[in-house]
Amino acid sequence: MASGGSAIRGSRVGAGPMGEQDRGFHADRIQISYWDELGNETVRNFAANLPEEEIPDIIDSPSSGLPAGRDKDNPPSVSKLEPYKTHLAYVKERRTEEEAAMLLDEALLQLRTRRGTA
Repeated sequence: MASGGSAIRGSRVGAGPMGEQDRGFHADRIQISYWDELGNETVRNFAANLPEEEIPDIIDSPSSGLPAGRDKDNPPSVSKLEPYKTHLAYVKERRTEEEAAMLLDEALLQLRTRRGTA
């Protein structure tokens, strides 16, 4: 079987010219710019008929992860950067040194009892 030069190879069935006549009309939009502390600008599109109070004042910047606001000269700052806590750090917040020593002694006693070395 010889392969011929088909004009429709790779096209979807029913594919045709794309445009507003086939896909409907786009709603009117407004563009709002947001800036983060590093000066990165992010532009978001919103429906033109959206009430002003529903448009967010602060978003997370996709390029830096920092909060971004609508005022270029006064961007929002990060409220507080908390370092990553390990599991041990969380445990130490919940337990005092004395409680930790008591729990360790109880666990060792149970282990030694199971092994028969108590």
